[in-house]
Amino acid sequence: MGFSTLIDIIGSVVIGGFLLLTLLRMNETATSNNYNYSGERIVQKNLVEVVQLIEYDFRKIGYSNNSDESKFPDQAKSIIQADSTSITFLTDIVASQGTYGDGIIDTVRYYLGPLIASTPNPNDKILYRVVNHEQASGSNLGVTQFKITYFDDYETKLGTFSNPMPSQPPFRIKTLEIDVAVENPAAYGKDYSFEKKAIWRQIRLAARNFRLR
Repeated sequence: MGFSTLIDIIGSVVIGGFLLLTLLRMNETATSNNYNYSGERIVQKNLVEVVQLIEYDFRKIGYSNNSDESKFPDQAKSIIQADSTSITFLTDIVASQGTYGDGIIDTVRYYLGPLIASTPNPNDKILYRVVNHEQASGSNLGVTQFKITYFDDYETKLGTFSNPMPSQPPFRIKTLEIDVAVENPAAYGKDYSFEKKAIWRQIRLAARNFRLR
């Protein structure tokens, strides 16, 4: 075997190694992009599901489908508990598909649970929705933040030192600001940075039947 032949073999091995390394990097990048894209779709889908339910329920605060006005909730007291991560209110839950409610006033509570350890994401919590005296139910959709801010008739934030919220209804609430953040419960590469979050904010939500004094 001549010297030139040995050089050719070594050169082929080096070039082949570079090509193999390039292919491995391309495969890793493609895999990463695929998982990240799928993860973003999951996060966006979960956020839409959470937001649709919140908006539907919250816009019906104080609502009743009963023709008898005496059966309507006291709209000034339709919110019966309120803080930054939970709220309890009166409304009329849909009895079946295609109806607006059964005319019977229901109590609905939303609250954000503690951190859970069943997923790789260290920020995961569960947003619970409780109707009347049913058992609290909620699915892990990657919710990491659920925050409610309350405002009075003068657009002044309630619950502050200078404008404290009453301990009992009516709470003087006129509008709500709702913040929700969703992350992937099991992100690729355990990347739970801020850029991977999907964030939604409802500014100044006021239900049609929401006439608080």
